[in-house]
Amino acid sequence: IERNTAYVEDEEMRPYYVSFIKAVIDASKKYQHAAAEGMKVAFTGVPGAFASLAARKIFPDGRLAAYDDFTSAYESVINGECDCCVLPIENSYAGEVGQVLDLMYAGSLYVNGVYELPVRQHLLGVPGAKIGDVKKVISHPQALAQCATYIRSRELESEETSNTAIAARLVAETGDKAIAAIAGEEAAELYGLELLDHDINSDMANTTRFAVFSRADVEKADTGDNFIMLFTVNNVVGALAKVVNIICAHGFNMSVLRSRPVTNVPWQYYFYVEAEGNHKSDEGERMLKELSVCCDSLKIVGHYSQKGSSLKEKNT
Repeated sequence: IERNTAYVEDEEMRPYYVSFIKAVIDASKKYQHAAAEGMKVAFTGVPGAFASLAARKIFPDGRLAAYDDFTSAYESVINGECDCCVLPIENSYAGEVGQVLDLMYAGSLYVNGVYELPVRQHLLGVPGAKIGDVKKVISHPQALAQCATYIRSRELESEETSNTAIAARLVAETGDKAIAAIAGEEAAELYGLELLDHDINSDMANTTRFAVFSRADVEKADTGDNFIMLFTVNNVVGALAKVVNIICAHGFNMSVLRSRPVTNVPWQYYFYVEAEGNHKSDEGERMLKELSVCCDSLKIVGHYSQKGSSLKEKNT
């Protein structure tokens, strides 16, 4: 830096040159660090949570980093702390994860993969506990809802925690046989709990979809399978119908269409679409050109392949 700065004749430009070179060096160091040690992957919760399980399955050689909430995990990628983050976007029982969809709408990261993780909830207790000892269960609100029939049938009290794995950790810390956690098998192994009852969720097809977010829109050979699009329209008669007709007219099948309120703008909504096909094809480009005319805002937030998207145990 000292040697090359001397070649910059304009003294006012020298500080800018120094800043530029330092930024290049920092970026190079981060790239070399990632190449040497593997990707750093953000998830929410604590080890043993379903999010950590999904992250480990998607990136078996990655270095996992836990964050308290969706926003912190998302921003860790924006500011360069992590290379990507794995966040839930939908559960087959509880529906969409609105906070993550809102981050898609307002944020700058791209979705470069969507993966399905079957959710199996178990009753976990301290060593030596029996099912008959349990008087209260603790877990994440969604897990409690997924196991509501089981909880009612045994007339158990329930208490919410911020995460299924945190519930398991709390049970391990209390050592109370009367309290059990509803969580996954990995949490039992991690916190030294015993599986008192298995597969207690009402819906055995219970599945959560996780998206991988990164700073770059990564081109892959299978990019064209599905894409995610967000848009807003004027609040006039037929505005949404016009958008839907354009998408259909160009041969793109929508697998998901839902609306979400725009934060801090009363009675304004954005629409979330997942559609089959390649938005970068000629037909896709024509569709996007037509949509840009009738949409107030339009954003392709990412793409993913449906092939190999299941994160079942047999695939690990």
